[in-house]
Amino acid sequence: MSAEAVPVGIPRHHDAAVDEVRAAVRKRKKKKHILAQTTLAVLSVLWLLPIVWTFYISLRPYEDTQSSESLLGWPKHLNFDNYTKAWQQSDFLHFFINSAIITIPAVIITLFLASLIAFAVSRYTFRFNLVLLLVFTAGNLLPPQIILVPLYRIYLLLPLPHALNAKDVWYDSYWGVAAIHIAFQMGFATFVLSNFMKALPTELTEAALVDGASVWTQYRKIILPLCRPSLAALGVLMTTWIYNDFLWALVLMSTGSKRPITAALNNLKGEYFTDLNLLAAGAMMAAIPTLIVFFVLQKQFVGGLTMGATKG
Repeated sequence: MSAEAVPVGIPRHHDAAVDEVRAAVRKRKKKKHILAQTTLAVLSVLWLLPIVWTFYISLRPYEDTQSSESLLGWPKHLNFDNYTKAWQQSDFLHFFINSAIITIPAVIITLFLASLIAFAVSRYTFRFNLVLLLVFTAGNLLPPQIILVPLYRIYLLLPLPHALNAKDVWYDSYWGVAAIHIAFQMGFATFVLSNFMKALPTELTEAALVDGASVWTQYRKIILPLCRPSLAALGVLMTTWIYNDFLWALVLMSTGSKRPITAALNNLKGEYFTDLNLLAAGAMMAAIPTLIVFFVLQKQFVGGLTMGATKG
């Protein structure tokens, strides 16, 4: 600040004091920034370390792990033989298709139904609005293990709708496993989408209503496009959770060839012996679809999390 710019009555040494305060504030902010970056870097390394170690083990021949001396040492040979063996031994392609048959419809139906419910409870006021939202949210608090036995009994007796296959029951069917995933994921998806929709300006739907737009038009052409980031974030999470599940497929399916990819990993384990190198290769291959989904929807996923964090 020049001498001419100094207001009358303020000492000239005031500029130096202000600069010192600003420098101290910048220094504290820089220290906090460095600390935050260091903490995130350490946490990232700790998070990725098991994955890197699994990938390393998957490349090692079993002969290199037989001796304890070579456990931490650099192996003589690194190759992808374990991947080829795991793919052939467990019929991975077949189980990948099984997982896709269960996961894709479950994610799509869950997001569609949850968006409809969230639209109703967030854009319209009625007597049981809050109660309805609490019912869907409370479903997330229910441990799935406590309903295994009654659900198993119901699945044995309940036939599939005629549109699917009237000759079979829900038990040991792809639709049965997908349905239970839809039921359990619906609460979380409804809770997230309803909070996101509540943050949208009500003037959007009010203006559309004045223009003569129906409820379906408001939902499909106005609200739903604005929810793409949150839908993408939920889609990534739902895909990961449903794809990686093994409990429901184990309980609600008796035919081993119908089970998802997690069953293929279980098939790599022997009764008396387990080749950890082979199992690590299978685990890395099983993780590929979820990684593809994440990288394809990465921008929308991060945008959905960021927008959800700043709403309120």
